[in-house]
Amino acid sequence: MSGTTGMNPALEAASSDHLVTHNDYLAAVEAVLLVAEEPVTPAELAAAVNLAEHQVLALLDELRAEADGADGGRERGFELREVAGGWRYYSRVRYAEEVSAFVLAGQTTRLSSAALETLAVIAYRQPVSRSQVAAIRGVNVDGVVRTLVARGLLDTAGADPVTGATLYTTTAELLERLGLDSISDLPKLSPHLPGVEDLDAEDLDAEDLDAEDLDAEDPALD
Repeated sequence: MSGTTGMNPALEAASSDHLVTHNDYLAAVEAVLLVAEEPVTPAELAAAVNLAEHQVLALLDELRAEADGADGGRERGFELREVAGGWRYYSRVRYAEEVSAFVLAGQTTRLSSAALETLAVIAYRQPVSRSQVAAIRGVNVDGVVRTLVARGLLDTAGADPVTGATLYTTTAELLERLGLDSISDLPKLSPHLPGVEDLDAEDLDAEDLDAEDLDAEDPALD
């Protein structure tokens, strides 16, 4: 089925401005799953690509089979799992050792600009979910957050009561590296952003946690 280029009969009732062929819809569902930070339900996927749920379920089965190397294809390093009532891509379990080595290898290296910006957003807005951080930064932050958690700079703090998304906070280790007694000792935003009191949470500048401050306090990040 993955090699089909024309309209699949199961999709004939669908309507979209740019999704026409079976492969279009297959790729659209795949794209949504790639940016999801939590398992996505068939209903959510159906709404995103403008299909019926049973049609989306057929596409999900095909994507899972493709990742598993069905019909003689190459088995991918990732797999599509159905968990907690939704679907999401995960790295394949057999490569957990290699993935862990990659994530943990960065613990003695300097934090990237992306990591520092993400850390700053969480420090000032905590507790906060990855999707909220992504909305502020304008980019996906899943990998960066995982790295910061692995390095002991972030920790989980339950789930958002409305969305169920995991919330993140900074750790005591971060305070130690910054030389601060508490998170309230972070530099105030107001002097740098006049009128910040009137801004919405998503409008706060993520760059007020100076990268030099973080690196200067922690030789291990050099």
